[in-house]
Amino acid sequence: MKRLHMNEVREIIYRLRQKEGNRTIAKAMKISKTTVKKYRRLASRHGYLDPARPLPSIEELGRVIHPPSHPRQMRSTVEPYETIVRKWLQDEVEMQAIWQRLSEDHGYSGSYSSVRRYIHRIQPTEPEATCRIETAPGEEAQVDFGSAGLQWDSRTGKRRKAWMFVMMLSWSRHQYVEFVFDQKVPT
Repeated sequence: MKRLHMNEVREIIYRLRQKEGNRTIAKAMKISKTTVKKYRRLASRHGYLDPARPLPSIEELGRVIHPPSHPRQMRSTVEPYETIVRKWLQDEVEMQAIWQRLSEDHGYSGSYSSVRRYIHRIQPTEPEATCRIETAPGEEAQVDFGSAGLQWDSRTGKRRKAWMFVMMLSWSRHQYVEFVFDQKVPT
């Protein structure tokens, strides 16, 4: 149903009471005939088309058209084990181990995801704060090595363990990468 303002819905109901047709109302209010039909059914169902009754208030229409939703209160399958889970969390037991212990020692048949969601609900984590450090051009570069597996060394004619030398310029974020066979300062 197209979402209209409650005063527009009230106008539709008023026009329907005046016996205007769906097409006439749709054209006058610049809405589709289907929308008018849907609101006609709603008005009929709630007795709003009876001219003996006063027009419904905007608040009443809001309650009828958009009733308050009640979020489903689902109980976690982990809840019966809350005491032991909290104790394990105090002892800094990892979530995976908590799930395994619940399954093996307490007959828990739920999923690991259920345990993870439950733990995040009872013990929310604070996001890590990060701080961007700005540098002037040419002031700083960051260097690191990463394993590149075995690579062909043309000087020795053999495959050797190689590394990726990676240098990132802090200001421009440009990156330089080269395959090397050692991690020494001169390299």
